[in-house]
Amino acid sequence: MGKLGVAVIGCGSIHGVHADAITASQLSRLVCVVDIDEGRARASAAKYGCRWYVDYLEAIKDDEVDVVHICTPHYLHSSMAIEAVRAGKHVLVEKPVAISVSQAQEMAQESKKHGRYIGVCFQNRFNPESQKAKEIIDSGEIGAVKGVKGIVTWYRTREYYLESGWRGKFATEGGGVLINQSIHTLDLMQWLGGGVKAVKASVATNLLGDAIEVEDTADALLFFKNGARGIFYATNCYVANSPVEIEIVCEKATLKLCDGTLVMEQGENKQLLVGKESGQTAYKSYWGRSHAILIEEFYKAILGGDPKHIISVEEGMESLKIIDGIYKSSSTGNVININ
Repeated sequence: MGKLGVAVIGCGSIHGVHADAITASQLSRLVCVVDIDEGRARASAAKYGCRWYVDYLEAIKDDEVDVVHICTPHYLHSSMAIEAVRAGKHVLVEKPVAISVSQAQEMAQESKKHGRYIGVCFQNRFNPESQKAKEIIDSGEIGAVKGVKGIVTWYRTREYYLESGWRGKFATEGGGVLINQSIHTLDLMQWLGGGVKAVKASVATNLLGDAIEVEDTADALLFFKNGARGIFYATNCYVANSPVEIEIVCEKATLKLCDGTLVMEQGENKQLLVGKESGQTAYKSYWGRSHAILIEEFYKAILGGDPKHIISVEEGMESLKIIDGIYKSSSTGNVININ
């Protein structure tokens, strides 16, 4: 088989990360781009030397397309992915995989039914510090995980929401700071910590209530399947996009991931295991640095490699289950079981 033919649906800001990775890969070629805004579609096609469409259905009917990347507003992810796999295409979806657990479950069913992969862009799992932390935890060398902490203190303006047309609404964004800005952190916490079984949480709209119906702040107590306990806090009410902080306390050491670094603390001894220079990015720092790695691993699996490197719909669904639990806990005041 030659290079995989790829279509990118959605020509917003994140699509350039995908298009650059596709054109740089030896495993793929960019066949076409799609956007309902013809000007944006034309501009992207001219930049990358490919065809363009304004209707995504034209792209998934294109015989030269083997893989579809979905970089559209959240509410379109599930329907577009399902149409694509029904047309015989493999699909890579930007986060979140969908805006509800039920949508994600349908995507997983359709993926299996049609024998096509649907992967999810949780690219921060492939960051050097994340990979090293996972390796150490899974090896058991620092003992069992006892606690996990995740902190996200960012900011978004009223204009960010009002200019988009789809952000800030449950029907189209699926939520606020939880499903958009901090879903990567929740994913890393549950992936590194061993999976979440229950939550006790609250959400609020503290600052942007005149512009959005979704939450701009959330905090949660997380109960992990292995008995560990976690705390999580996220807000869009700060004045800067501070580096995300994740801490994993184990029996024999503590791992701290922050701003592209990984530090291991054992008593008074602090060891830098991964330095920031291990992964620079030409894009917005908070997008992460590993889209290209995730995309390459996805293509390798399609071409006969190991599918375990794909972050599947089922994997992507775990963070959605946590978010759903956080909303339910906030509205009822109860501890909510996740699985």
